[in-house]
Amino acid sequence: MGIPVKLDVFDGPLDLLLHLIEKNKIDIFDIPIVEITEQYMDIISQMEEKDLDIMSEFLVMAATLLKIKSRMLLPASKEEGEEETDPREELVERLLEYKTYKYAALGLKDLQIGASMQLFKEKTLPEEIASYKEEVNINELLAGITLNKLQQVFNSVMKKQIDRTDPVRSKFGEIKKETVSLEKRIRYIEEYASVHGSFSFRAMLGKDTGKTVVIVTFLGILELIKAGKLEIKQENIFDEIWITYKKVSQHGGIL
Repeated sequence: MGIPVKLDVFDGPLDLLLHLIEKNKIDIFDIPIVEITEQYMDIISQMEEKDLDIMSEFLVMAATLLKIKSRMLLPASKEEGEEETDPREELVERLLEYKTYKYAALGLKDLQIGASMQLFKEKTLPEEIASYKEEVNINELLAGITLNKLQQVFNSVMKKQIDRTDPVRSKFGEIKKETVSLEKRIRYIEEYASVHGSFSFRAMLGKDTGKTVVIVTFLGILELIKAGKLEIKQENIFDEIWITYKKVSQHGGIL
């Protein structure tokens, strides 16, 4: 039994297909192509439209549906090494894309309708009042103002600024990027070690207690230990690290 439908209800063949899918509550990813094709053909057979451009679009989709229907009814011929593809895949992608744009257009239409319902009051203030500016008498405004009163106002403003200051975060200093060269640090360690002979890691650091300096210094010590120029000793964990300089003779031996 046919379903009487007017052509102007649908914007195109995809709109008609989407209507049938939603009307029948069908999963768009699993379209029963035989049922949908029959309903689609039944609707376009009742269309009385003389515009061949419009009808041709619906007829092309009808041919596409019949082709998909025939492919699904015939046994699949799968070549070796090839995966079987669903004949409906391309149609589903086109429907999903159309659905996205359709609902986006409906959303924009709702915004347009909402905007058209907003009313703005026109400017009704008389020009004489709008252009009026009150004259300010500086002498009257500053009458009775003394330096003492100005100082009190200044102190009040500064106190409000202090009250708004975070007592913890305001003491944070600026984070400065430390640039420490490992090569230069190794030369410094070797020169320091040759002068002091045996010394503690903390003593060598001195006031250079930045995180980057400490890390690069420790890496420099490891490089010099690997080269056989330093040796370190620590009796217990968390104890002071002691470093001893090994003098290298001209022939490469340790003195």
